[in-house]
Amino acid sequence: MSLPAEFHDIAKRVNNWGRWGADDEIGTLNLITDEVVRAAAAGITSGRRVPLALPLKEDGVQAGMIPGRINPLHTMVQINQEIFGPGTVACSDDAVTMGLQAATHWDALTHVSHSGKIYNGRPADSITPHTRAQYSGIEKAGPIVSRGVLLDVARAKGLDRLPGNHAVTPEDLAEAEEFGRVTVRAGDIVLVRTGQVQVYLAGDKHGYGFPSPGLSVRTPEWFHARDVAAVANDTLTFEIFPPEIENLWLPVHALDLVEMGMHQGQNWNLEALSTACADQQQYTFLLSAMPEPFVGGTGTPVAPVAIL
Repeated sequence: MSLPAEFHDIAKRVNNWGRWGADDEIGTLNLITDEVVRAAAAGITSGRRVPLALPLKEDGVQAGMIPGRINPLHTMVQINQEIFGPGTVACSDDAVTMGLQAATHWDALTHVSHSGKIYNGRPADSITPHTRAQYSGIEKAGPIVSRGVLLDVARAKGLDRLPGNHAVTPEDLAEAEEFGRVTVRAGDIVLVRTGQVQVYLAGDKHGYGFPSPGLSVRTPEWFHARDVAAVANDTLTFEIFPPEIENLWLPVHALDLVEMGMHQGQNWNLEALSTACADQQQYTFLLSAMPEPFVGGTGTPVAPVAIL
């Protein structure tokens, strides 16, 4: 089934192909300039550090919906082994097998394609088993550090958690902006809180994934108009699931990653940050969310930290 005209109309309005040149591989991360980072650092008031990652564990958020995306399998490969001979210092080592998007993560721009294309008009078949992502692999993103803005959509509505059928709209984002007394500006990384991660933290990983609130297909235009550098939220699917338009699966992924070239993050735990921002009445912070530089990776685990 081909993508509907409504999708293609939005795609034309948010498309950034060629904006930073034909060779560009990082998209809206170009908006994070040295000046943006200096201003973000200058906004730190208390030095309070809030971690935003879920624990990496075998009983993680993945419940089998996406083939091959496995929770971390953590194995000890040596335990107190005196590798240089008896009586020498003993070493313990471990290894992990996991999906790169298994827990708290960034999606690379190559994570999805549509109509045979990835970001900046490159062919989707440039991703192969041997070369992996030839263009816009996650290692190309470099350090992701900027001003973070929490748009606490749930708290702005007086809710602990949005209902599972709630599509977060541009109007919701504007309401959360007003609630936090903040204006999203160019180069910001926007974190959208729905409260959905509470379902996983309570032990219901299936309920966490479905049904799930998430971003509406209308939100990419809002982010595009404000020159947002990246977006992350506290859900498994990022966008509302099941989709708001019947049989149109992952349209927000395609608009953000392919058309706009905007990295997006999922499974971020924003609960402690919601409390911290409310306590300090401060909804901006320095956000450090460094990708692990897997060469050719279509995503990466990340352990973000917000510094208020």
